[in-house]
Amino acid sequence: MAIATHQLIKRKRQGHPIVMLTAWDYPFAKLLDGAGVDVILVGDSLAMVALGHRTTLPLTLDDTIHHAQAVCRGVDNALVVCDLPFMSYQEGPVQAMRSAGRVLKETGAGAVKLEGGYPAIVETVARLTLSGIPVMGHVGVTPQSVHRQGYGRQGKTEDEGERILEEAMALSRAGAFGIVLENITHDLAAEITTTLPIPTIGIGAGARCDGQVLVTSDILGLSDRQPPFAKIYAHLGEKVTEAVQAFSQDVRDRKFP
Repeated sequence: MAIATHQLIKRKRQGHPIVMLTAWDYPFAKLLDGAGVDVILVGDSLAMVALGHRTTLPLTLDDTIHHAQAVCRGVDNALVVCDLPFMSYQEGPVQAMRSAGRVLKETGAGAVKLEGGYPAIVETVARLTLSGIPVMGHVGVTPQSVHRQGYGRQGKTEDEGERILEEAMALSRAGAFGIVLENITHDLAAEITTTLPIPTIGIGAGARCDGQVLVTSDILGLSDRQPPFAKIYAHLGEKVTEAVQAFSQDVRDRKFP
């Protein structure tokens, strides 16, 4: 039985850390699910790690649905959350409803994630949750705003910190079941985590969040550009290169087959 959103809130209350990683295809989804990951995010980071774009912005809703379908086929236990890509929800609640509805109906994912906590997004989150669509929020660094915001740490000034805290609280009141805190100061992340009744999932936001998420290619050594807050747990890029080189040599030496 797949993990449900209310179970994540229960884990926060019980003090059980939540593990979240990204997937973009069936093999990785199956491996992550088998390893016991709680939440699998079909993140718009797939635009960069799977499709070779320099930012997340070129990703389309059709791209997202295609990859999310593959991921969901490989998952039996984890909650699958799917990012809504850039300009598939920013026009307002009606557009967001159509996009989120397609994702849930066509992929089997259990929830969607939206970036930002400004009033129009909060209204959209409220409309979606009232319609029965579970929503995860995302504040701090929001990659879909890269041209305005960049990737630098957020919340370093008092005004910035107050704004991000208010956004997180507004998203919680609107019905979000959890919030990603990306690359904000650790003290601010701790304050948000203590304040909110819903779980916070940190990425570059320190150890005092209710859970942690990273892009899977980053922890496996498969990324072209490694974020400063990510930890490499395996150097699979080197292993793949070595295996391909060994196979190539065997073919050229007529040792295979």
